[in-house]
Amino acid sequence: MKIPNQSLRYHFWQNAVQEKDWKDALDFLIASLRDALVFDNLAIFISEKSGETSEIAYARAVGREKKAEADANWGEEIANQAIKREEIVLKKPKEPNPNGKRVKNAYLIGLPLKASGKILGAMSLIRFGGPKYAENHIEIAALAAIIIAYIFEKRALQETIAELESVQRQMRLQDDFVSTISHELRTPLGFIKGYSTTLLRDDTDWDEETRREFLTIIDEETDHLTELIENILESARLESQTIEMNFQPLRLDALIRDVITRVKARYTNLEIVFNSNSEKIIQGDSTRLAQIFENLFSNAVKYAPASKIAIAVDNINSAFVQVTFADSGAGIPEAHLLFIFDRFYRVPDHPGKAGTGLGLFICKRIIEAHRGKIWAESEDKKGTCFIIQLPAQ
Repeated sequence: MKIPNQSLRYHFWQNAVQEKDWKDALDFLIASLRDALVFDNLAIFISEKSGETSEIAYARAVGREKKAEADANWGEEIANQAIKREEIVLKKPKEPNPNGKRVKNAYLIGLPLKASGKILGAMSLIRFGGPKYAENHIEIAALAAIIIAYIFEKRALQETIAELESVQRQMRLQDDFVSTISHELRTPLGFIKGYSTTLLRDDTDWDEETRREFLTIIDEETDHLTELIENILESARLESQTIEMNFQPLRLDALIRDVITRVKARYTNLEIVFNSNSEKIIQGDSTRLAQIFENLFSNAVKYAPASKIAIAVDNINSAFVQVTFADSGAGIPEAHLLFIFDRFYRVPDHPGKAGTGLGLFICKRIIEAHRGKIWAESEDKKGTCFIIQLPAQ
C-alpha cells in the first residue's frame, strides 16, 4: 500500500500532537480528513478489556441530511469485523440503486485502531450513495486510523498517570494522617495520664487550687480527645454516605448569629463583624450547618490568630443564599486551594497549629448533602475567604 504524500502526513500528525485535549485533536483531524476524503459519517469504537466493543467513543455526521444519516448507520458491525480480523474491511450495497435513497446505499470501510501492538478499537467511515472507496482513499483512511489510535493511546496513558498520581497523593495523605492522628491522640492522652497519675500519688497532698487546676486540664484534654475521635468517625460516615440529615426550614442568618454568640463566649477577644442582607428560608440540618461555621471559626482561631473575622449573608438570586466567611490572616498559597477540602489534606508549613485535615472535608460533604457548594479564595498575607452557597427553599 502506498503511503499518502508527505505534506498530508505532516498535516494529520500536526493536528494530532498539538492539541492537548483528545476531542479537540480528533475534531481537527476529522476536519482535515474530510478535506482529503469524502465521507458522510465517521464513528470510533473503543474495545473493552473483555474484547467486546464499547459504546461509540466519538462520532461525527458531516454529510448531507446529517440527522437522517446519523440515525441510519454508524457502522458498528463493520467496526466489530475490523477488530476481530485486525484488518481493513470494506462493504458496499448488495444491489446499488443510484435512484434510491442515499441512506439505503451505504459504502462502508472499517479500520482497526492499533497501537503498541494492541487493538484499541476500530473506526468506521460511511458514504451514502457512493462512490466506492478508491485505493488512495483507503490509504488516507489508514493513515488517519494510525493517528487516531495514537490519540486514544495517549488519552489512556494520561488517564492512567492521573489515576496513579491520585492514588499516590491519597496514600501520602493517609500516611500523613496516621502520623498526625498518632501525635494528636498521644498528646491529650499524655496530659490525662500524667495529671491523673500525679493526683493519685500517695506520697503527696495537693491543695485545692492545684487539684482543681489539674482536673481542669484533664477535663479540657478529654474534650479535645472526644472531638478528635468524633471528627474521625464523622468523616468516615460522610465518606460512606451513611450519615442522616434532619432537614427543616430555617433562616441562615439566625443560625449564624447563634453560632457567633457561642463562639464569643469561648473566645472573648475574637473580633467578629456580621452583616446580613438576606432573610430567605432554606431547607437544612441546623446542627450540621452550625458545625460548619464552628469549624470555620476554629480554623480561623488556629491559623489566623488575632485576626478579625467578617461574615456576610446575601441573596445571590432568587435561588441561592451566599455566606462569605473571611479572615485577615496569612492566607493559603494558591497551589493548595484546590486540595484543602480533600480528606486528610493539610497545607504544609502553614503558620499556626497543625490540624488533622478533616475539618474542611467534613464541611464540604455537609454542604454537598444540602445541594450547595463551598470554595475558598485567598491572597498571600491578605487572609482567606470561604464562600458557601446554599439553595433557598
